[in-house]
Amino acid sequence: MTQRPPLPPDLFDELCPSSLVPFRFGDKWAPMILRCLDDGPRRFSELRVPLRRVTQKVLTASLRGPEANGFVSRTVHPDPKLRVEYALTPLGRSVLEPLDAACRWTTEHWDELLDARENAENGAAPAS
Repeated sequence: MTQRPPLPPDLFDELCPSSLVPFRFGDKWAPMILRCLDDGPRRFSELRVPLRRVTQKVLTASLRGPEANGFVSRTVHPDPKLRVEYALTPLGRSVLEPLDAACRWTTEHWDELLDARENAENGAAPAS
């Protein structure tokens, strides 16, 4: 198994733009999962570090979507003890560029998105 540096626990902080992206590459957590797999295969326990706000049950369900859509592969290694790794497929790797563009756009429009969400929560009309 290739040694990679561990995923940083603060990879997705509370102010991560990916949580505000108004369109999805799967469910809410899928873009973050794809980003975690950018440097190579990861075990479930490794994904839990930066995705600590996600319950184990939701992370499991969130991995199924990208897998079903062909973005992520799941490999079971039975030896010497059972180990499961998730990795980006070529299709999954190809979606990283549009995901980066979506995150850049979200960063550029951060304040507008926050204002719109706040207005919606308060029942105010959207700004034009």
